Amino acid sequence: MKLNITRLLMVLGCGLLLYACDKDADKYRDYLNGKEIIYPGLPGSLHTAPGNYRVRLSWKPGPDPSVAKYRVFWNNGRDSVEVSTAGHTKGDTIEVLVPNLVEYTYSFTIYAYDEKGNRSVPMEAGNIKVYGDNYRQGLTNRFIVSSKPYELVNNGIRLFFEEADTINTGTRIRYTHTDGSTRFSLLPAASGDIVLDGYKSGTKIYYRSSYIPVANAIDTFSVTKGEDSLTNILAPVDKSLFSITRLPNDANPYGSNTDVNRLWDGSVGPQDYPNIWHSNGDRALPHHFTFDMGASYAGLAEMEVTGRVGYHNPVQFEIWGINDLTGAVTTLPGNDTGWSAEATAKGWKLLKSVTRPDNGVAPYKVAFDDGLPAVRYIRVRVIRVASNDGFYSNLSEISFWRK
Repeated sequence: MKLNITRLLMVLGCGLLLYACDKDADKYRDYLNGKEIIYPGLPGSLHTAPGNYRVRLSWKPGPDPSVAKYRVFWNNGRDSVEVSTAGHTKGDTIEVLVPNLVEYTYSFTIYAYDEKGNRSVPMEAGNIKVYGDNYRQGLTNRFIVSSKPYELVNNGIRLFFEEADTINTGTRIRYTHTDGSTRFSLLPAASGDIVLDGYKSGTKIYYRSSYIPVANAIDTFSVTKGEDSLTNILAPVDKSLFSITRLPNDANPYGSNTDVNRLWDGSVGPQDYPNIWHSNGDRALPHHFTFDMGASYAGLAEMEVTGRVGYHNPVQFEIWGINDLTGAVTTLPGNDTGWSAEATAKGWKLLKSVTRPDNGVAPYKVAFDDGLPAVRYIRVRVIRVASNDGFYSNLSEISFWRK
């Protein structure tokens, strides 16, 4: 009898439980208004790529054929853009370009919708940096190698640049060709030098670098301040045109093989006898020698002198110049106190007074001041030599550059 009562209680309990479940299910349907919740399929393989005040979002359409459109939200849902799936297949990539953003870090939320307006669960894309003027203003043009910015090569010029940043995409170079036209070249980020064929000597070279903020950026940013310029590019004066000009009171050579023409024989570095200019001691210091550059130069910019290996190297001297020798011959010897005044009166121009701080052996370059007149003839007046000898002077090579 006891067993039967237990079984009866169990049956009554199950009945009550089933009744309660039916009541809860009915309540749940009340909350849904009798409708079933449907979640359209999410997109797959979401990618983001930042740009200049914009972002590109891309993804593969999901496998759910009921999806009719996608909607992208940002700014906490206040802004959105809609994309239809019409014409897209499963293997396609859907792209959305979100423009007119500010330079800020964004989060984007993507929903899929079916034709009845049912919405999927969200897909999030957060921490997306958008770039703009603040980023651009921090960029600088790629640096030229300060120790050797350029070298002149056959029919052109070679520029040398420091190693580029990893996000540099290239440097555009603008220059003037010998035919007067404007030419452009592109220096790749991986290259450290570039040759500009047909570069017109003495003209400015302009360059401007571009960068991307991250590897997958959709926009390239150029330096805000624009182009930098490589100025004061100097061309060597053609020494093949040089010739000796012997004027009254010029110092004479020690021998025919040590005349002034040794100064433009193309030797590199200090030379020794007889590959040098060597005066014969007939003119006491200060004394001078003269030569013709073979052409008139209105923009002489630099000069370099190289001494002899030891001995009588000039450590104090003057460089004088004139464009026409008509009426320019001086009558006083170089050591006369009135020589400078007479030379000036005859039309000679003192281009540079030089005092070397060393022994005069190594190549030594000096810069001329701007605004010099056109010059064809050069007179070197040696005032003091390293040996302190009163009669002899020696030199290995002399070179000039022009703008």
